[in-house]
Amino acid sequence: MLSRKTKYGLKALSYLAKQDRDIPVQISVISAKENISQKFLESILLSLRKTGFLGSKKGKGGGYYLLKDPKEITIAAVYRVLEGPIAMVPCVSLNFYETCEDCEDEHQCSVHKLMIQVRDNTLSILENTSLEEFVVTV
Repeated sequence: MLSRKTKYGLKALSYLAKQDRDIPVQISVISAKENISQKFLESILLSLRKTGFLGSKKGKGGGYYLLKDPKEITIAAVYRVLEGPIAMVPCVSLNFYETCEDCEDEHQCSVHKLMIQVRDNTLSILENTSLEEFVVTV
């Protein structure tokens, strides 16, 4: 299940993608327009700033803005920053792999085989959807 943090992060990014990239948007504006708690949104936007998706400007006329063109930002990249692994179980994760304690042979495990398919299909959608495309479909 998608966490509220990731859902709100995607909503905030989609809002910013619809704005002029040269004009910072205040957190209070995004919070009000997207119905997100301002305090929670602050921590989400800070994470996105630290990982290079957003820039910020302090003071009067300050706020957040996209650093990259929305065409260059994949939903998979945002998901990984806010949510972590895309895989539903650690034994099929590409970036956060861990063996399952209860599994003697993951290559014979039916859950493992199914979760590889789920991961691959999910990853295909998330990696092939840019923020620009996401905004258009919203």
